[in-house]
Amino acid sequence: MLGARTACCRLSGLVLAVTISLVAPAAAAAGSHVTIAVVPAGTTVEQISRLPSMSPGLLSAGLGSVSAAQTYLDITQGSRLFNRLYHDDLPAVVDTRGDGIVGGWRQVRERADSAPADLVPGLLASTVPVVSESSGEPAIVAANERGIVRLAGPGCRKGCGSPVRVAALRNLGQLARLAAQLRGDDLLIAFERPPPATGGLLAMGIAGKGFDGDLTSGSTRTNGLVLTTDIAPTILGRLGIPVPDAMNGREITTEGEADAPGVAALGDRLVVIGERRGPVVGLTVLAWFLIAGVGALIGRRYAKPIVRVLALAIVYLPLLLLVGAALRPSAGDERLLIGLGAPALGALTAVILPGWRAMAVACGAVVAAYAADAIGGSALISQSLFGPNPALGVRFYGIGNELEAILGPLAIGGTGAALAASGPRSARAAAIIFVASGLFFGLLFGSGRFGADVGAVIVLATGGVVAGIASGWWRPSTRVAVIVVILVGVAAVAVLGAVDLLTGGDSHFTRSVIDAGGTGNLVDVFKRRLTQTVRSFGRVALPFLLASLAICALAVWRRDRVLALFDDPWARAGFIGAAAAVVIGVAANDSGAVLLEIGTVYLAAICGFAWAQASGRTGSGD
Repeated sequence: MLGARTACCRLSGLVLAVTISLVAPAAAAAGSHVTIAVVPAGTTVEQISRLPSMSPGLLSAGLGSVSAAQTYLDITQGSRLFNRLYHDDLPAVVDTRGDGIVGGWRQVRERADSAPADLVPGLLASTVPVVSESSGEPAIVAANERGIVRLAGPGCRKGCGSPVRVAALRNLGQLARLAAQLRGDDLLIAFERPPPATGGLLAMGIAGKGFDGDLTSGSTRTNGLVLTTDIAPTILGRLGIPVPDAMNGREITTEGEADAPGVAALGDRLVVIGERRGPVVGLTVLAWFLIAGVGALIGRRYAKPIVRVLALAIVYLPLLLLVGAALRPSAGDERLLIGLGAPALGALTAVILPGWRAMAVACGAVVAAYAADAIGGSALISQSLFGPNPALGVRFYGIGNELEAILGPLAIGGTGAALAASGPRSARAAAIIFVASGLFFGLLFGSGRFGADVGAVIVLATGGVVAGIASGWWRPSTRVAVIVVILVGVAAVAVLGAVDLLTGGDSHFTRSVIDAGGTGNLVDVFKRRLTQTVRSFGRVALPFLLASLAICALAVWRRDRVLALFDDPWARAGFIGAAAAVVIGVAANDSGAVLLEIGTVYLAAICGFAWAQASGRTGSGD
């Protein structure tokens, strides 16, 4: 399959070569030139933005932690993967010698061919002529598919006949002179020399016609943030050359007014997301569980109110994470915000609202807040500690795997709690509500215009159907039920694709499946996700993974006692649907271990609330 894919890429290269011979000279004659300027490491966004007409931004240097050579290779191929998905490591030395030959290029090509994706190192320079003013690592951007770089001296003006040139600069004074030379449709793309010092983000700026605000792209949908894979499509778009299918980046544009301090503040926030998840969120939840354990030891009289508040605090936790994203507090302040704010909300809700109403309101508030932010563009979600972690370079807007593990149980379990509090007594009506809720939130969080997460569609839609079946209106055999759940998942994904295409969305599903370019690429997508799912179990903390597995095993073994905790059939059905959503999410996502751990916590919270609230039933529907 890899050989056939490589052959197709070669054929595409021949076709593109003909296009280059016709289009590139016309572009050069028309005066359109692009300069890629690599500025010294440590250059800040504010420093770049001080140059005239320079739009500020941050450049995601790669998926996870990558070398400078990998960043340059990702630019040339317009696509990128996690290093762990390649069969081999990048050669120790990938550099351009004085003769214009990139050392280690054969290994680079073999490594790209081994990956479960269409990666073509050197595709940019094979699509449009690129010249480099010097040898060294930055010249990798100018390498074609054979690993050959056309070198020219630093006095080469306007690319010496090539529409694109690469320049490694020693200082910002040189960048200022390049900016002053821009004419007509010329474009200057400048970014800090990789690798990043911290956080996977590089300072960046673009000057040229049409750039007058903060940088953004369809890849990130975040003001001030773009990808390495967006650079090649931006260059080709400026020169009027078609973008090859193997490039999956999007053209860089601008949004709003240029705000370099705001972009820098965004970068500061994105850098700490990964750092704070464990110390702020993980340790806070662990402390809550320890407090609940102490309460249980003190006596049953205190245990149930404490567990009730703890369960609601865990539900409210994602809501406080959105508040933290808005305030951007220090690590200590964010720990206090979550550690005290969520239990306070939980206690207030428990006092004001009786029975399952408290759980219904808490779940509804969280799901509604995330739905509203997703519809509004995910400005807070992307900066929350359980957001998509843009600094890692994986996802930049919408619902990431961590939130999927939370919103699945809350949307389905919350629907069950709402029905338990004041819902219909008809099993048919309850089933319809469960299914409708799952489909609605699945399509909302999965749509490319909002959440852009195909896993959320599968998880929420199938979870709603399982809850509907568990409501008792229809009692199919286990085999029929499994078939129905699978068909609903497939149908939900198909509807997502149709909605996304009709509304002009750009979900991960559309880009990796609908635009995958044939069954070979679909197989690559499946292999990549399966590989990441398996490997995800080796990347999480072993004690938490073992604890999650032990809790799940115990719950399955004593499932009758677990279900007996629920004193209302709709609450029980909602819990069953939520549990199914977690199980399906673990199997359907590339971070199965993460979904297992987080999903287990939220299922335990719902069970704990059921246990606590069953002691003294107050209010209707309890």
